[in-house]
Amino acid sequence: MKSPVVKRSIVIAGHKTSVSLEDAFWKGLKDIAISRGMNLSDMVASIDTDRSHGNLSSAIRLFVLSHYQARTADHGETPQTPRDIVLRPQPAPSILRAD
Repeated sequence: MKSPVVKRSIVIAGHKTSVSLEDAFWKGLKDIAISRGMNLSDMVASIDTDRSHGNLSSAIRLFVLSHYQARTADHGETPQTPRDIVLRPQPAPSILRAD
């Protein structure tokens, strides 16, 4: 079984480093970078500079999560915290028809 985590090399401030993220976070990060007119390396360098603790992969995940929570809040929806998502998952829609 293939792991959902993908390891990629990125150059930050002239130094090559490896970052391991799930595909969904790589896609989200790329989309955010494109929307801000940045390349992926510059976006990761910015996240790396702004992080206060934790490893770079965790900082990227939190950045992507924060971006999409803010976007949700901008549309008038109540953003969920990671704790809400884990502790109170939304019920899946039923595939059964009520006749």
